[in-house]
Amino acid sequence: MVRARSARSLLGPLPLAVLLFVLAPACPAETTDVSGRYQCTQAKIQGKIIPCNAAPLILKNDGHFELRGWEGNYLVSGQWVELSDSLMKTRAKIEPGHKILLRYHGKHGVVEVIYERRVAELGKTALS
Repeated sequence: MVRARSARSLLGPLPLAVLLFVLAPACPAETTDVSGRYQCTQAKIQGKIIPCNAAPLILKNDGHFELRGWEGNYLVSGQWVELSDSLMKTRAKIEPGHKILLRYHGKHGVVEVIYERRVAELGKTALS
């Protein structure tokens, strides 16, 4: 009889624990924070590296971006950043070292532009 009471006392909170576990919201998947200002570090047209003079790619914290007057929304999906507006959509690959590789078809063929985010500006070490 003592065993039956101790078993009931141990199993009493079990249904409540299972219910809370099932009803608890799942943690959202962690996404990579890619927001920031990216400078063009390299451009390649038809396999030939050219000096990069492209405008910066700005990814804002609120999910909006700016690139050469093109404004829209961005979404991080795995190793890709999807840039889109109401008419157009493209993907850029997230590369190690705070880099984003954007490929597109230009008037001279396939163009690859590598944008790199500077985490800290060179020469500035103070936090303020």
